[in-house]
Amino acid sequence: MRLWPKHWHPETWVCSLRGHATPAADAASVGPNDSQLGATLSDGRRLARCLRCDTWIEHPAPDPATARWAALPALDEIDKPRRGKPLHDAIVMKLIAINKGTHALVFSLLSVALILLETNLHRVHQWADRMVTLLSGPLNDTGQQASRGWLARQAQHLFDLQPGTLRLLLLLAVVYAVIEWTEAIGLWRERRWAEYLTVVATTGFLPLEIHELLNRVTLFRVGALIVNIALIIWLVRTKRLFGLRGGVASIEAESSLDWDEVLAAPNPARPRP
Repeated sequence: MRLWPKHWHPETWVCSLRGHATPAADAASVGPNDSQLGATLSDGRRLARCLRCDTWIEHPAPDPATARWAALPALDEIDKPRRGKPLHDAIVMKLIAINKGTHALVFSLLSVALILLETNLHRVHQWADRMVTLLSGPLNDTGQQASRGWLARQAQHLFDLQPGTLRLLLLLAVVYAVIEWTEAIGLWRERRWAEYLTVVATTGFLPLEIHELLNRVTLFRVGALIVNIALIIWLVRTKRLFGLRGGVASIEAESSLDWDEVLAAPNPARPRP
C-alpha cells in the first residue's frame, strides 16, 4: 500500500524532521576504510553520509576531546536507522496512532460532557420544561411554527433524559475512550499487542457502524467505514497478524537490510533499498 508518490522518499522527510544519521560526523578521525560512511577533505572539512537518506552532509571535524569515537567503529557496532519498508510501515503506524488518538480525545470530551450533564440533570430538566412550555404556546400561522416545533421536540428530548440512560452513555463513552487511548499509545510505541487490540476492537465495532449506515447514509459514515476496513486489512496483511504469511518471524526477516549492499556504490539500474 503506497501512501505517497513513487519518487518521494519518506527517508528524506524523516531526516528533515529528526535530523540526519551521520555516524562519521561523530568520529575524531575517519580513515580510508571508512570511505562508504565519511571522508576528511584536505582543508579539514568532514563529509558524512546519512545512513537513512544517503545524503552526504558537510560537518566540521569534531574536537577529539568531545568526539563520540576516536575512530569510526565497525558498521555492526553502529546504531542504524530504519529505512525502506520498515520506515514506511512505521510512518503508517504513527498515522493510525494519531487517528486513534483523535477518537480517544473525542470520547474523553464526550465523557466529561456527560458527567456535567448528569451532575446538573435536575436543572436541565427544569430548563427543558420551561422551553417546552414556551415553545408550545399559541403562535400565529407564520413561518416560525416549523422551527419552533423542532426546538420544542429537542427540548422534550432533554426533558425525557433519565439518569440511567446518562450513566449507560457515560459508561460506553469511557470504555471507548480507554480502548482508543490504549490503542493510540500502543501503536505509537509500535507494540504488537496494540496491533492485535486494534484489529479486534475495530472489527468488533464494524457491526455498529454498518447498522448506523443502514439507518442513515452519510458521507462521514461511509468514509469512516472504508477507513476502518482498510485499517484492518493493512494491519493484518502488513504486520502478519494471526500467523498470516509467516507471522512475526517473516517480518523480522523482511526488515533486515543488507547494509553492504545499501552502502555500495549507487547503480541507476538498481532500485533504492
